[in-house]
Amino acid sequence: MSTRVALEAISGQDILANSCADGEPHPVYSVVAPVYNEGPTLPEFYRRLSAVLDATGQPWELILVNDGSRDDSLTLMRELHERDSRVKVLSFSRNFGHQLAITAGADYATGDAVIVIDSDLQDPPETIPLLIAEWRQGSDVVYAVREQREGESWFKLTTAKWFYRLIQRITSVHIPADTGDFRLMDRAAMDQMRQIREHHRFMRGLSAWVGFKQSPVYYVRQPRYAGSTNYPLRKMVKLAWDAITSFSFVPLQMATSLGFFVAGLALLGIIVSIISRLFGHAIVGQATTLISVLFLGGVQLIFLGIIGEYLGRIYDEVKQRPLYIVSKAEGFGGRDIEPTPRPRA
Repeated sequence: MSTRVALEAISGQDILANSCADGEPHPVYSVVAPVYNEGPTLPEFYRRLSAVLDATGQPWELILVNDGSRDDSLTLMRELHERDSRVKVLSFSRNFGHQLAITAGADYATGDAVIVIDSDLQDPPETIPLLIAEWRQGSDVVYAVREQREGESWFKLTTAKWFYRLIQRITSVHIPADTGDFRLMDRAAMDQMRQIREHHRFMRGLSAWVGFKQSPVYYVRQPRYAGSTNYPLRKMVKLAWDAITSFSFVPLQMATSLGFFVAGLALLGIIVSIISRLFGHAIVGQATTLISVLFLGGVQLIFLGIIGEYLGRIYDEVKQRPLYIVSKAEGFGGRDIEPTPRPRA
């Protein structure tokens, strides 16, 4: 079924007419969903999500954040907003990235509980009632743990497994293994996280850092409903590096440890050289010297690069640029943003 036909089918559903206009009921649940080239998935995502949220019997809102999509995602998002005023649309001026799209949606969310979920249907909306049930039991942060990950390659499964084990060892914050950004946060916890305005963000780490009572819910992650992944290896590596540098100084401490180790080897080499000369045995070998110099030079360059990465992050924070720029916001009442039309020659 084409996305256009699917949208026409959605328009025939019963939609609350008085949902998100002025004077609307305050939403209990705010769902934040980043969107980047998800045109084929959006109609089915809305259909399944709205069915789940309607079944709760509580007012809700869906905030779709257009992260600079190049397909027809924005058009479909606006059509959904026109048909259901509970659907609200934030549109970035360009692609700012998945983590900042989550940040923007959380900034605009007004619900008592904020649910973050990807719009590609790998995180099934049918898991949301489990998150809500745990929240009702008193948890402030309910994170979804991927018990199984269907449709993912051996390489991705293995690297994800080792990444989470590594991050748990080198950070003082307990970041649960096998979790993504799919989670529910109580308003109190979300308000605290919204105060964190660092640029290189690892949202699942920040949600663990703020503390409060946290509990897991287990689910099976599904294959993509349509299209291809928007998280290639390059973006995965960047996200992992942002996580490490945001929550750990271990890469910098490694330079000190390795420095002491190499200095110890050098001291041992000096002692061995002196003893050998005393007994009439000279140590020769230009190749050994050259390899040693190249090795030390390579190590120095690596750690200069690591220091540069940390320094670059400080530079980004000092500039104090906004985290993102919203070119248009639709459905937020007094917080709507409309571009000001200007005459052009």
